[in-house]
Amino acid sequence: MMIKITAKSAEEMNYLGERFGQLAKPGYFLALDGDLGAGKTTLSQGIAKGLGITDLVSSPTFTIIHEYETGRLPFYHMDVYRLKHPEELYDLGYEEYFYGEGFTVVEWANIIESLLPEEYLGIYIRVTAEGRVLELEPHGEEYERLIEELTGCDYTKYR
Repeated sequence: MMIKITAKSAEEMNYLGERFGQLAKPGYFLALDGDLGAGKTTLSQGIAKGLGITDLVSSPTFTIIHEYETGRLPFYHMDVYRLKHPEELYDLGYEEYFYGEGFTVVEWANIIESLLPEEYLGIYIRVTAEGRVLELEPHGEEYERLIEELTGCDYTKYR
């Protein structure tokens, strides 16, 4: 089952990301998808802020990954849009990011679906007339708990 949250502005999207960062535990993994300009990087900037990272956070479209080590957890921000094959991540040592103690966010995660960890939070962002609609789909109990903390609702009611 999926939970939907609407962010009516970039500020709300950033705040939502900040809450993710504040609630984050070591090893968290978010798989982001959505149209160009939907707000994936804005959400990631909020996550960084919530982790206490003060560095400028920008899209890693051309470098694939940006690492931020100045917050309470390491933050790994990946953009795999330019990959032609998921296997290209092997050269980057992706396991360190996917299964380490940091908080990993992957933009365009559908491109590397076969490599995603067993447990993660999938977020699809759609642009609507009301704003950005985030469809949150947890894969694993930890991410169900995260949604409950984030939204204040009992996720199990929606299964």
